[in-house]
Amino acid sequence: HCNFEFDLCGWKQDKNDDFDWHLRTSSTAKLGTGPATDHTLQEPSGHYIFIKSSFFQLPGQKARISSPVLSKRNKNCKVCEGVMIFYYHMYGAHIGSLIIYQRTTLKHEKILLNLTGNQGNFWQGKTLTMSGDGDEDFQVVFEGIAGKGPKDGIALDDLTFSREC
Repeated sequence: HCNFEFDLCGWKQDKNDDFDWHLRTSSTAKLGTGPATDHTLQEPSGHYIFIKSSFFQLPGQKARISSPVLSKRNKNCKVCEGVMIFYYHMYGAHIGSLIIYQRTTLKHEKILLNLTGNQGNFWQGKTLTMSGDGDEDFQVVFEGIAGKGPKDGIALDDLTFSREC
């Protein structure tokens, strides 16, 4: 489980992307960008990770962050599909996209979810099932794609994997 209150909890920025996800609070955000509170504490001092479209990113540029490696060799993982629960906030007229991948250690990527455009000015929860690809270990990758609006952003909070994996 990662609520981003202290750090990135082992999630790593990808090196082959265009920019990074940033740890931040709503109290440090400029007015009109991002959620008013985090999801965990429901207050402006709570932390989450965030990307925003700005003059520094061109539309279509990507920021990727990857989970620690999850093992398919765990005996429970073969019996029961692993699940990931997370919360996202995607608000703005020219918001980009959030794409979630399951990436094997051999770098095969499968899209688990693709969200594009304004999803509303509130936190929304999503549950995704990790599909089994034999015994190969895997990671989950969150890819944020910059949109055209300088105030539009994508936030993530409370990323949790079920005990099965």
